[in-house]
Amino acid sequence: MDAHGSPDVGPVFEQAVAVLKAVADPTRFHVLWALAQREHSVGQLAELAGAHVAAVSQHLARLRSAGLVVSRREGTRIFYRAAGDHVRTLLEGAVLVARAEPLTGAEDGPAPVETAPAAETAPAGRAVRRLRPRATGG
Repeated sequence: MDAHGSPDVGPVFEQAVAVLKAVADPTRFHVLWALAQREHSVGQLAELAGAHVAAVSQHLARLRSAGLVVSRREGTRIFYRAAGDHVRTLLEGAVLVARAEPLTGAEDGPAPVETAPAAETAPAGRAVRRLRPRATGG
């Protein structure tokens, strides 16, 4: 426990950052998104991602070392899949964050603050700010 009485989360945070770094590449995100849907071979993933097989193999090694994918061998072919439902949850969460409208925007100034009803106000009378989903064209 630290001086504030909370457990030492340093190692967990470091692991979380390693996971986020592993996903923080457009090709790896695309590959992982496909693997969260179903199992694929390296060749299938290369075609889906529009990348060379060797490059996808290196991306898969990074994802595997982060614990995000698992593999199985069938003869001479290796098939990959997401390591569990938590991977899909991570990816979907990232997409939700990417689509969310920021509370403040550099281009158009601060976003208006929505004041919650009195029962939902924060301590010391501060208004609760809510994220508003970004409008998307259907």
